Amino acid sequence: MSDLAQLQQTYQQFKALNLSLNIERGQPSNENFDLCLDLLESVDRDLIVTDNGVDIRNYPGGILGLAEARELFSEQLRVDADEIMIGNNSSLELMSRIFSSALLHGVNGSAGGWIHDQPRMIVTVPGYDRHFSLIQSLGFEMVPVSIDSNGPNIDAIESLAASDSRIKGIFFVPTYSNPTGDTISEANAKRLIGLTPAATDFTIFADDAYGVHHLVDDPPAAPNLLSIAKAAGFDNRVIVFGSTSKVTFAGSGLGMAGMSRDNLAYWSSVFNKQTIGPNKAEQWRHVQFLRHYPGGLRGLMKDHAKILKPKFDAVQEILNAELGNLGLATWTDPRGGYFVSLKTALPIATRVVSLASEAGLSLTPPGATHPNGHDPDDCIIRIAPTRPPLGEVRQAMEILACCIKLAAAEHA
Repeated sequence: MSDLAQLQQTYQQFKALNLSLNIERGQPSNENFDLCLDLLESVDRDLIVTDNGVDIRNYPGGILGLAEARELFSEQLRVDADEIMIGNNSSLELMSRIFSSALLHGVNGSAGGWIHDQPRMIVTVPGYDRHFSLIQSLGFEMVPVSIDSNGPNIDAIESLAASDSRIKGIFFVPTYSNPTGDTISEANAKRLIGLTPAATDFTIFADDAYGVHHLVDDPPAAPNLLSIAKAAGFDNRVIVFGSTSKVTFAGSGLGMAGMSRDNLAYWSSVFNKQTIGPNKAEQWRHVQFLRHYPGGLRGLMKDHAKILKPKFDAVQEILNAELGNLGLATWTDPRGGYFVSLKTALPIATRVVSLASEAGLSLTPPGATHPNGHDPDDCIIRIAPTRPPLGEVRQAMEILACCIKLAAAEHA
């Protein structure tokens, strides 16, 4: 029997199992959510006034969020308590509001709204599809740059930013990037913050979604972007975002943004005209829950890692066993975050995703890791092993490996 025929036979055996597996989106598992069930009971009718005397039922409380929440989550963003605002549900909401307002009014220090400049934004590739869809929906033209183990391609960014005043900034994930798991190095962070852009209001929008999502006990040190910016005299150049979407409940959490005090004053003025304030009851629930969780935020994240790491280990184990010596693909081995990025040696990602779907395995659509949904090399496949149980992750990786081998044999 030929190699192709053998692969087709193995593939048909997988199809005959009538599986329904999904590693498409980076969602927490129910086991992760179960760690946080006490959040639902962390506040009752006898605990409706905060330490600072704010009644969570009423309007007053501040556009920046409860003081207790700002103090607590300053640890997550590694900023001071007076350098953070707390918002609703997710970081994506805060990003959307800031980008939208920047189009109308500019950022702190802008001469006017960016919309008049036909703005462009640097993004990393492979990158996060929701970043792409957000800024594209607002009218930004995306300018892609590559990313590697040291973070975004700084040589390319310096050249692009210096030559084009329409480039208003960069939008990227600095720690355990989606999907590669790469973290920007200290040296590259300093170069990024210290570059000389043509746009005087060039801004670094850093979505630090996975900054506390370590899979190992000795995680690599990630640069503190806001501290570097302050030391370099570019205090207002950096805005760092985060959320509790994968810390507590994905659909009932908090967003947050860290920035200079001047930037906070500017954005407070903007947001004060749009809303009376964020959800104080949700903030107070999170404060009470994390205050009483063993080890606090760090303790919770270590418990998350105990659930997630075996799944990431299974991805590496099976990919190495099935593909390790074949030269058909390479993949990342992140020390944190929510994804593994696989790159096929041949332009077969679309075919692999199609084969997997027919065998009962849902993968991220091909091209999702690139602007406009187009991967010119048709080679990047994002793996999200966090949601399914460990046994399903193992099955999913076996099917994926089979589909890669079969698609490569077909291509040959």
